[in-house]
Amino acid sequence: MAAAAALCRAFGALAVSAPRAAAARALVPPPPFPPGGALAAAWRGLCGSTPRCTTDPMWKCRVKYTVRPVGMKKTGGRDHTGRIRVRGIGGGHKRRYRMIDFQRLRYNEGTEKVIAVRYDPCRSADIALVAGGNQKRWIIATENMQPGDLIKNSSHIGRMAVLANEGDAYPLGALPVGTLICNLESHPGKGAQYIRAAGTCGVLLRKVNGTAIVQLPSKRHMQVLETCVATVGRVSNVDHNKRVIGKAGRNRWLGKRPHTGLWHRKGGWAGRKIKPLPPMKSYVNLPRITTQQ
Repeated sequence: MAAAAALCRAFGALAVSAPRAAAARALVPPPPFPPGGALAAAWRGLCGSTPRCTTDPMWKCRVKYTVRPVGMKKTGGRDHTGRIRVRGIGGGHKRRYRMIDFQRLRYNEGTEKVIAVRYDPCRSADIALVAGGNQKRWIIATENMQPGDLIKNSSHIGRMAVLANEGDAYPLGALPVGTLICNLESHPGKGAQYIRAAGTCGVLLRKVNGTAIVQLPSKRHMQVLETCVATVGRVSNVDHNKRVIGKAGRNRWLGKRPHTGLWHRKGGWAGRKIKPLPPMKSYVNLPRITTQQ
């Protein structure tokens, strides 16, 4: 036993250096037996190997942008502890994620060409592959976008409103009042977060003191800075809400897990309600007027 322990210590000393051996010992749990003796020495020698790779890269952790589809791992509505956090998720056809660039002014300003318009299994709207300069990227396609179209990206706000075409990206301050918009930002440079579903569009109502008020598809009003970028036009795949599922199996293909078939009593949530529109949602920090006494 003493010879085996000495041999293990020798191999451990040759395999790694002192700092890597310390890091490896920090990763390995303590032995189940008390320290000391021949067994403890053998354990220390075997633990002095190269540390295992504990980083498991996932598709959501990818930092470098790519137009190639990225593999996805299904969660079934479960979190890292294995407990169900979101009901109604399970199964579904295998899908791959296309990284959508929601920041139209991320790389360059100018003209880009639409190469292709494709179906995306991860969202209701269609996506378009555009190229400008030496960069390709996926964006949310508008209603009448076709391959070969030229779209423009600009961050300039002039004194006169621009005559923008469908698919162009401009700040809200550069667009005329009444323009149909989509892919709206809540903060400048953050990327589109609103009006991204299929067939939806918002309306630029008015511009007041460096801010813009937009009507969302839900008829709610939202106030943002006029430097927030939006896309002109309506989101593609307008007939998405007219699709017919046809059978329960198609919902399973889409990853929708059925609920229990038991009868449930309907509470007060099931009746018809007439509610006033919620107040305007503002993302602008305007200075408050304080009264002087």
